[in-house]
Amino acid sequence: MAERSIVEAINDCFHVELERDASVMVMGEDVGRAGGVFRATAGLRDRFGPDRCFDTPLAEAGILGAAVGLCMAGWRPVCEMQYDAFSYPCLDQLITHVGRYRWRTGGKMEFPLVVRMPYGGGVRAPELHDDSPETYYVHTPGVKVAIPSTPADAKGLLAAAIRDPDPVVILEPKLHYRTTKGEVPDGEHVVPLGKARLARGGDDVSLVAYGSMVAVCEAAADALDDVSVEVLDIRSLKPLDEEALLATAAKTGRVVIVQEAPRTCGFAAELAAILAEKAMLDLRGPVLRVTGYDVPYPYWQIEDAYMPSPERVVAAVRRLLEF
Repeated sequence: MAERSIVEAINDCFHVELERDASVMVMGEDVGRAGGVFRATAGLRDRFGPDRCFDTPLAEAGILGAAVGLCMAGWRPVCEMQYDAFSYPCLDQLITHVGRYRWRTGGKMEFPLVVRMPYGGGVRAPELHDDSPETYYVHTPGVKVAIPSTPADAKGLLAAAIRDPDPVVILEPKLHYRTTKGEVPDGEHVVPLGKARLARGGDDVSLVAYGSMVAVCEAAADALDDVSVEVLDIRSLKPLDEEALLATAAKTGRVVIVQEAPRTCGFAAELAAILAEKAMLDLRGPVLRVTGYDVPYPYWQIEDAYMPSPERVVAAVRRLLEF
């Protein structure tokens, strides 16, 4: 297996999947000639031609609207939204069309459409380049959502999304595009949607996260050298691996959930509700959340104060252990 960064793993996945299936196409702003802002689609246009990897106008609603038609015509389009918050004009198409077509057709029509985007902060970007909007998509019926934290999962989850009969939104942690490297299987590699990953085993407390917050939890676990910390990487938000979530709660009895998104109605709240409903007798203390704040993502000068940090996670663990 080769060692690759997350963005290299994504690019490798595209080369494999476009070669494997002639109905797969990639579309978005600057994905063709430039290979994408982060070079995730580099080389695709040259190898597969401008009909399989093409640049679109700067109109996100138009990108997804065109993809809807292509999907209905038998293609498997993969749309790139250049940045997380750029995807908001697509919510109309996503909610009113993408998530409903299988339901409208009584299951007769599959809808294999993928929307992928970089998300999260830490890269000193301007406004509307740093959001963590996963809850919008998780809340949309008919749409699946996954967020990788490792290069192998970045490749495997994207491959699973491309092959899935339903629409899938993939959010990729831009902070770790090039800073996180790991072994990635060569050739075809698929990580099933709906399966969590145990990033680290432990006995005293469970840290539950996804995407860029997994690294934060692992750093917190390293700092808690007197505590046995388990780290569960959710990685597939919908479908969710409830079995893995309940298993880690039963094992340690203490759970801290970490998300970068604002606190109110975030995905951490959904996970906490599941634990309250199904794991109450296993818990030895309240489920705690470490999250972003209920404010617009701040400018880069103070984004470090907004983002959950290992120190904030460590403080939550100490508070829970003292309960």
